[in-house]
Amino acid sequence: MQNCGKSTFKRTSIDRLMNVLVLCIFGFLAIMCTILAIGNYFWELNEGSQFIVFLPRQDGNKAAFSSFLTFWSYVIILNTVVPISLYVSVEIIRLGNSFYIDWDRKMYYARNDTPAEARTTTLNEELGQIKYVFSDKTGTLTQNIMTFNKCSINGKSYGEVYDYTGQRLEITEHTETVDFSFNQLADPRFVFHDHALVEAVKLENPEVHAFFRLLALCHTVMAEEKKEGEIFYQAQSPDEGALVTAARNFGFVFRSRTPDSVSIMEMGKQCSYELLAILDFNNVRKRMSVIVRSPEGKLSLYCKGADTIIYERLHQSCSKLMDVTTDHLNEFAGEGLRTLVLAYKDLDEEYFNQWQQRHHEASTDLDDRESKLDQLYEEIEKDLLLLGATAIEDKLQDGVPQTIEQLSKADIKIWVLTGDKQETAENIGYSCNLLQEEMNEVFIVSGNSPEDVRQELRNARTSMKPDAVEDSVFLPERTLGKSVKVLTDEVVNGEYGLVINGHSLAYALEHSMELEFLRTACMCKAVICCRVTPLQKAQVVQLVKKYKQAVTLAIGDGANDVSMIKAAHIGVGISGQEGMQAVLSSDYSFAQFRFLQRLLLVHGRWSYLRMCKFLRYFFYKNFTFTFVHFWYAFFCGFSAQTVYDEWFITLYNLMYTALPVLGMSLFDQDVNDVWSFQHPQLYVPGQLNLYFSKKAFFKCALHSVYSSLVLFFIPYLAMCNTVRDDGKDVADYQSFALLTQTCLLFAVSIQLSFEMTYWTAVNTFFVLGSLAMYFAVTFTMYSNGMFLMLPSAFPFIGAARNSLNQPNVWLTILLTSILCVLPVVTYRFLLIQLCPTINDKVMFKVRQAKATPPPPTRRTRIRRTSSRRSGYAFSHAQGYGDLVTSGRFLRRPAVSRSSGFTHIGRTTTGFSPMGRSAGYSPTGRLQNAKVPDVEVTSLQMYRTIKDPAL
Repeated sequence: MQNCGKSTFKRTSIDRLMNVLVLCIFGFLAIMCTILAIGNYFWELNEGSQFIVFLPRQDGNKAAFSSFLTFWSYVIILNTVVPISLYVSVEIIRLGNSFYIDWDRKMYYARNDTPAEARTTTLNEELGQIKYVFSDKTGTLTQNIMTFNKCSINGKSYGEVYDYTGQRLEITEHTETVDFSFNQLADPRFVFHDHALVEAVKLENPEVHAFFRLLALCHTVMAEEKKEGEIFYQAQSPDEGALVTAARNFGFVFRSRTPDSVSIMEMGKQCSYELLAILDFNNVRKRMSVIVRSPEGKLSLYCKGADTIIYERLHQSCSKLMDVTTDHLNEFAGEGLRTLVLAYKDLDEEYFNQWQQRHHEASTDLDDRESKLDQLYEEIEKDLLLLGATAIEDKLQDGVPQTIEQLSKADIKIWVLTGDKQETAENIGYSCNLLQEEMNEVFIVSGNSPEDVRQELRNARTSMKPDAVEDSVFLPERTLGKSVKVLTDEVVNGEYGLVINGHSLAYALEHSMELEFLRTACMCKAVICCRVTPLQKAQVVQLVKKYKQAVTLAIGDGANDVSMIKAAHIGVGISGQEGMQAVLSSDYSFAQFRFLQRLLLVHGRWSYLRMCKFLRYFFYKNFTFTFVHFWYAFFCGFSAQTVYDEWFITLYNLMYTALPVLGMSLFDQDVNDVWSFQHPQLYVPGQLNLYFSKKAFFKCALHSVYSSLVLFFIPYLAMCNTVRDDGKDVADYQSFALLTQTCLLFAVSIQLSFEMTYWTAVNTFFVLGSLAMYFAVTFTMYSNGMFLMLPSAFPFIGAARNSLNQPNVWLTILLTSILCVLPVVTYRFLLIQLCPTINDKVMFKVRQAKATPPPPTRRTRIRRTSSRRSGYAFSHAQGYGDLVTSGRFLRRPAVSRSSGFTHIGRTTTGFSPMGRSAGYSPTGRLQNAKVPDVEVTSLQMYRTIKDPAL
């Protein structure tokens, strides 16, 4: 939990920009009101004296006081420039776009009945601005369903299949599998193809038996046996479950445990081992050990963990065996397998009693308990004897290579942060298209000192950009809160990758070197950080957030990813094999990594596009509406008289323009999802904030100023000194107000139509319905009946029917609408012709296609072999050792035990194989052939006895 980090309130960049703009709008409102108040002061001094005759002033009311009152009057009139309803509308739009994610059937995983879920409604548009994706590997890129694939025992590799000539065969679904029918307790779902390992078990090879005995004893798995022979394992991680299941099938069946014992079935004989201590796993130790007493009283320590950790603690006599096992590990890594190294040690009774006493004292010590226990663990985990190594397969999820390839085309940089070793991560990187053979170079940073790491980072940067200038790292005159400089995006020739080890990353994240690391990493197309702790994952994310003006996304499936998910701008949880911790801490969740491309390239891009269109249009219609009042003030003596009817002012944002803009913000899309996948480059404008920014807001304000000038002066000049067909005067305030508000509504509706690129029946109904609603409400409120009921509330009696039946009024409406949209049409036409954007190009292709395009072609990847080492198969969470030994777990009543074995063709009693190489191998190879110059480890052969208690 200490690595999870604190929860922070996440806000989008548009939210932060909106807050700044609203403050600026408040300042602009004060400036406009001040200008009009000053105008009123001078008007009162120069022109107001002419009206004193029939409008006498009260005592003490002078021009200065009149201008003061005018200032606050215009604050009330011009307050519509402040977007009061903006935040409510934004939340409605976000809620609607969140429902689209929840309802998307293409993001539903039928196998687990898991739909996509938007767990927040405040971050949708930021999904369209992601620049960096930080991903876990195990369970996120891979399935986290582990299968025991291969192993190395005493220098001999098992798991491959050979023909009668000794040629290695490729394992397919048609390859013959091992028959485990001799073991009635075997898991029927377990599949293995190398018959030699089964024969070695049947021939009672001591190292093979010790190998599987270790797997059956050294773990924290809980067993549940509801009825005889049906055993279910509950493991801390899928790795442990796979290893215990493998031991189960090969004759060493873990059946139950108590706080001080472990019961296993060894080749049909029930045995109970006394559990004396569990030296638990954590992300620093990267190993786990148990100390047990055999049925005949022998003390032994069994240990499994990362190869580099175990190798440091091996006895000198294991040096040659270690070299052979290392070769096997390299071979396993070429197939992307996850490995563990197994070792054991016999303990002296007197020494262990002393150690146990010190262990008890340290575990009950309140001062510096953890460090004292670590010292004791280090002391006893020495001079181990190597048994071998396991290789577990964790296959990629479906669609991972295609998803990463699509995201890369969208200029999204993907960083993989994994706890696995460098070699495993590299191979997974190649298999999922993160690293590619076509890359110019993949840099490996594995220095063991700060100076080495710094030099390796600089060498990598020099290789990518020889003429790099050290002083041009930061953007000039741009800061991100608290005066933190922003690191520039440097352009390099070619594509590069970076792989950095955990110990090197610890140095790279230090304050003195973090910029070196970040600058080098950001020049690469893909970055893989290996052997990282949960806290380091969060530190990498925070480093990018601190120095890069970019939006980050973190995706993971386990508890070790929670800190990373919380640290990123957007956290995505995958509901996989490791519980719901990541999902509960995330902002969005789904079941498969491949759904990420749809979340970003479709829903994210659409949400960002819709939100930006909404903001531009919202500010445009409100500013245009308000600025007309400003111009009218110069013609009404700065008297704070409104241009429009008060009912129109009330219903403008509430009824006439609310639904059309919401319809556009919920249903609009430039291209459909298929074209979005075919052209991932459409995602790039969102990363660059091209759709809405301070510059776009300034353009919107200038457009509103122009439109307001047209909407005021064209009707004003059209009605000035104008008479009707019957010779009556038309130039009255009510007719002018009606004409101006009608022109305004037509202009903003046409402008909305130009903004919309995807017309639906709902959008059409909203736009046309709003105009129809305007005329219906106007004719109703300006009717004689409403005036007779409430004369003071409906003073515009007959204004609608008297004005709208004049041809020159409709001509004015048409002229005003054309003049309002003409500059927009001209600008867009020239922009498309002279400097078309990626959206313009794709939309042109869509219009040319006039049909649904074919699905995108998938590039087939050739399976790549490598000599890289693979990583240990452990979770980063603290182990369950304390829970196991404490007895705080539920234990069902034990069922009656039976051997569960059917012995075919021989009896175990008195059977003695003729040497270690004796035995029949169905593949025709010599069984248990010794590798030359490999020392045979002295192994205590346990004599299995029947436990009468079980």
